[in-house]
Amino acid sequence: MSRARNFALAVAVFLGFALVAVLMVLLRPDPPVAPTPSQVPYVSVAPARAGSGPIPVHGAGTVRPRAEVEVAAQVAGKVAWVAPAFQSGGRVRQGQVLFRIEDADYQNRVRQARANVAAQQVALLQAQEEVRIARSEYERFRRRRAGETESKAVGPLALREPQLAAARAALARDSATLADAELALSRTEVRAPFGGIVRSESVASGRFVAPGQAVGRLYADDAVEVVVPLADADAALLPGLWELRAGDGDRRMAARVFARFGDGSRSWAGYVDRAETALDERTRTVHVIVRIPGPFRGGGPPLLVGQFVDARIDGGAADPWFALPRPALRAGDEVWAVRSDSAIAVVPVRVLQRPKDSVLVAGDLRRGEPVVVGGISFATEGMIVRTRQAAPPDDDSAR
Repeated sequence: MSRARNFALAVAVFLGFALVAVLMVLLRPDPPVAPTPSQVPYVSVAPARAGSGPIPVHGAGTVRPRAEVEVAAQVAGKVAWVAPAFQSGGRVRQGQVLFRIEDADYQNRVRQARANVAAQQVALLQAQEEVRIARSEYERFRRRRAGETESKAVGPLALREPQLAAARAALARDSATLADAELALSRTEVRAPFGGIVRSESVASGRFVAPGQAVGRLYADDAVEVVVPLADADAALLPGLWELRAGDGDRRMAARVFARFGDGSRSWAGYVDRAETALDERTRTVHVIVRIPGPFRGGGPPLLVGQFVDARIDGGAADPWFALPRPALRAGDEVWAVRSDSAIAVVPVRVLQRPKDSVLVAGDLRRGEPVVVGGISFATEGMIVRTRQAAPPDDDSAR
């Protein structure tokens, strides 16, 4: 009985498990049905930003002085006094005395020259009076001998004319010597040829200086220049560039330079003054000279000589032109625009500028039209795509 009961229990347990398994199979939920993935690719797009008016031509360069001179004395001597402003970084006015040389020797030379001039003036007066007397005596003699048939011509020595000429020449010589002495005396004061900033100096009281010996450098502070190297294609965007004349103040080609100070930046307005008429032999670029008036005026930090700056020059007009992210430009100078039907249009463009992370182009684009900047490496005309907005780049085309 025990064996039969155990067998029946085992059969019952087996049937129970089988029933539970059947119920689990019958009651299990249907698996979720995933939709077939789309074959239409995703692309990253950015809007084509339309611009009008002058095309900004971008470049960079280093600030240099408009004018810079070496400060040197024209006469020799010991330095007696130096202006407090005549030191590195000091600012001086036009005509301001920078330093003085001991002038005692030069004053003595002026006094001697003046004495010589005074003596020669007396000698000239004596010669003039002697000429007057000689002519008067000759006239009386000629009247007494008027009846005689033979009359000899009087010589210039008898009328003392050579003596008068010699007296005049001696006065002119000593007057020139006096002028030289006075000029040398005036040159014992070395003055600034223009208002500017002292770049360096190496003079002190008690030092002996020789004529032509440089003792400092001074550069003008009314304006600075930035040499901007441009490729010939970029220079071609500046109409009238080769018609500019240096220093004529023609400001029709506006420019602006940008410099960083700490976490911020500052800009200065200027203009293209001229272009050098020779290519750089190493870089094969055209050097365009941008002049910045008043770089030290106004609040905030100044535009320092030697500073590296970015430059933007207003070029010619191409209406309209478009600013695109650099990845939007494809090989062969074409852009993939996404039309309203989500189809790609391959648009040929003309590249105008490549400022940093952007590119300026002209072509059959529309304002705000999305252009492909990533997601695919190949596209054909009419290809259907799905779009997602790319992160906006820095707007360096507007700088």
